[in-house]
Amino acid sequence: MRKATEARLRRAEVQVDGETVSYLTAGQDGPAVVLLHGTYWSRVWLPVLGHLAEAGLRPFAVDFRGLGRSAGELTLRTATVPALAEWVTRFMAAVKIQGPVAVAGHDIGGAVAQHLLAHDRQAVSRLALVNSVLYDSWPAPHVARMLEAVPTGEDFLAARREAVTLDLAGAATEHRIADYTDPWTEPRVRRSWLAMAGAADSRYTLDLVPPLRRTTSTPKLLIWGEDDPFEKVEYAEKFTLEIPRTTLVRIPEARHIPTENAPGRVARTLVDFFAA
Repeated sequence: MRKATEARLRRAEVQVDGETVSYLTAGQDGPAVVLLHGTYWSRVWLPVLGHLAEAGLRPFAVDFRGLGRSAGELTLRTATVPALAEWVTRFMAAVKIQGPVAVAGHDIGGAVAQHLLAHDRQAVSRLALVNSVLYDSWPAPHVARMLEAVPTGEDFLAARREAVTLDLAGAATEHRIADYTDPWTEPRVRRSWLAMAGAADSRYTLDLVPPLRRTTSTPKLLIWGEDDPFEKVEYAEKFTLEIPRTTLVRIPEARHIPTENAPGRVARTLVDFFAA
């Protein structure tokens, strides 16, 4: 195991398409692991990054354009799953990650990760999904309602605060909730979130099922908070049965962000999988 000082977590920046992109990383070398978020931001991976680095991996938890701490702004065109996947390949080139690379995705970031594997099996060595969108599990009803209402700044923050509180489940504290919602105090980031939500379409994941069935040489791992009311564990069970070389690990008493509810177990599971 690496010393804590060597695995020290840090936020870094790189230029992608002429815009400043922010990402969390740890460690100095070792095999890269690209970690993708969805309707939250790189904060969802924070509890496990140090563990990955201490195990000799080098994690890159990137904020998509216009989200989290990254500059720019998403539009309905640039927020689709295929467009985000293309953007991720440009990010990896910018930080000099050469494939094949291990990729993990949470929420819509899981759809982007699936797209990367389905469209270039040689580029992804291992795929991990954490309470990811699968099949026709998305968009979630509460997200659709927000798009219909076109919320103001205060209404938006109140709605996201409620969602974060529910998704964190037993890990919800005032400090953690404030940490998760902080980027949305910026109007540009709220608009980017609405663009990602507006571009959400289950056809992107449904279209990936046939090519994913052919990825017989790529190991896959699903880590699932069992109490997620939208990305239900039944979707993960179906994926495990249909997609070759897939293993499902359940996290009891966790909802949509199991990295916060059981960070040690999730980290160990990811380390065992990526370092195999």
